[in-house]
Amino acid sequence: MDSHSPSPAPAVGETPLRVLLPQILPALVVGVVSALLYIGISELSEQLKDVLWQTLPTALGIGGYSSVWIIVLLTATGVAVGLVVWKVPGHAGPDPASTGLQGPPLSPMVVPGLLVASTLALAGGVSLGPENPIIAANIALLYWLGRRLVPAAPGALWVVLATSGTIGALFGTPVAAALVISEALTHQPGGQGSLWDRLFAPLAAAGAGAMTTSLLTDFTFDLSLPAVTDPGWGDLLAATTVATAAALCGLLGCYAFPYLHRAFQRLHHPMLMLPLGGFVLGVLGVLGGPLTLFKGLEQVKELTSHGGWSTGDLAKMTAVKLAALLIAAACGFRGGRIFPAVFVGVAFGLFAQALVPEIPPAVAVSCGVLGVLLATTRQGWVSLFTAAVLAPQPSMFALLCIASLPAWLIVTGRPQLELDKNGTPLR
Repeated sequence: MDSHSPSPAPAVGETPLRVLLPQILPALVVGVVSALLYIGISELSEQLKDVLWQTLPTALGIGGYSSVWIIVLLTATGVAVGLVVWKVPGHAGPDPASTGLQGPPLSPMVVPGLLVASTLALAGGVSLGPENPIIAANIALLYWLGRRLVPAAPGALWVVLATSGTIGALFGTPVAAALVISEALTHQPGGQGSLWDRLFAPLAAAGAGAMTTSLLTDFTFDLSLPAVTDPGWGDLLAATTVATAAALCGLLGCYAFPYLHRAFQRLHHPMLMLPLGGFVLGVLGVLGGPLTLFKGLEQVKELTSHGGWSTGDLAKMTAVKLAALLIAAACGFRGGRIFPAVFVGVAFGLFAQALVPEIPPAVAVSCGVLGVLLATTRQGWVSLFTAAVLAPQPSMFALLCIASLPAWLIVTGRPQLELDKNGTPLR
């Protein structure tokens, strides 16, 4: 069985009930463990972030977000991550430019370096999220443990449970994982059994992961935007226009990405690539301001709650955050691209709303995120889901579904923000 495939369909002569019931306990355990690793790394990075951006500069008598400190700290972060990639066994995993949300299990030896590199990047202000490294680490550890503790279970089961549990924890709901896995099912020829039979264990793992996150943290994607109670034709036109324009913005980054990656690869050594990348990120942070640093989730809430941004401010933050995402991923920092892409989409949506104030903020922001994520991830369900949870209003669902159609026509078949092993963009 392919290591990427979801949980197996019932064999001939077996009832679905007999197959599904034994999967419940492993799924719940995997979901909880996946969430705990995510929460632990997030909390550790937040504590280190406070030290680096508040305690240390205060002790030195300088501003935590002064231009000099931003450049120095991001360059130092590049040096620290470069040392991990260079010296730690496993080299912190494969080139992040060639990895997505799902992939084959890594060796457990890779996990410590990958988590250290990711934690340093999250705390140091790098414009990447935790999703890719956490998913890869959970897959590696749970696949290794599962194969030893329950050798009769197929290896693919542990891969999909770890992926589902971590995605459920990351997004705070099992729905995101169900959508990701349902997309994976479309690439499995000759699948047997009902869709919900195949989603049963992943959904259990995702639910356990989401509930663990919900119980232990105050995490939420909801931006508390004013409700759109009765959308009309004008809202539909605005939604399709903003989503399409945002998709074009995201595509610009996708086309630029392989050239930036190739330029950094010419340096050949992580102690050149990552410090240089950190320095460039520091310069970008000075240009865009503190909101354009870090993974972007907390910064998105501050961006939307502050009503005094000019069109110039919003355009600058959109461009700077997109550039920071591209540089961070191209030079070798370990991290995911969804969270910073959400910031790009929110800033773009607010920019569109500043240009045309008649556009409701919920429409502008959700459709901006929808377009950017469609372009950068090429995962339709996840893009729709993420856009919807930013403004969880029933009236928005139809607008987002329709707005996704022209945006998808723009991005389908185009380069993605992910490369193959030869540096060629996936399509």
